[in-house]
Amino acid sequence: MNDGSGYVIAAVLSLLAALTIMPGTALAQSENRSSDTYKEDEIVREAGDFFGGVSEGLADAVHDVFEDYGEPNAYIKGEEASGAFVIGLRYGQGDLVMKNGTRRTVYWQGPSAGWDFGGNAVKVFTLVYNLPNGDAIYQRFPGVEGSAYLVGGIGINYQQRDDIVLAPMRSGVGIRLGASVGYLKYTKSREWLPF
Repeated sequence: MNDGSGYVIAAVLSLLAALTIMPGTALAQSENRSSDTYKEDEIVREAGDFFGGVSEGLADAVHDVFEDYGEPNAYIKGEEASGAFVIGLRYGQGDLVMKNGTRRTVYWQGPSAGWDFGGNAVKVFTLVYNLPNGDAIYQRFPGVEGSAYLVGGIGINYQQRDDIVLAPMRSGVGIRLGASVGYLKYTKSREWLPF
């Protein structure tokens, strides 16, 4: 083996070892990237635990949002109360949970105007997309809401500010019928003035 064949065999073995390790490394990197977002089954489980059971309606609602926007990187679970007679107000509070482990307490409040009547007290599970960090949630998110809240129903609407998209899913008690435009302002502490 003085003719250099030992070096060739060592080089071939090194190359094979490198090729064997590379796909595993690429797979690990791919898993790390996908671990930055929640899978659909994780959200159905979390939302089901929060709302008190997984119903077919909840699973369908989550599936629809995933079809529209893909995998979220955060969610907010909380409660809110609202009422409207043409002009409406909404107040809520909850916890922001990011896939990377970041947690924040969040309050929200906002006005609405439109053909909107009634009131409700609901649990809210909001899917959050493209949130760069926990503090980026603290701003105003405009949205258009068409709702028909009946006891036990789940309603979804979308809010967006730049690339950040929020998809609140609401379920609770009350009757609120109509369509309105407005915004929700997410803050670090409770604010009574919704503007």
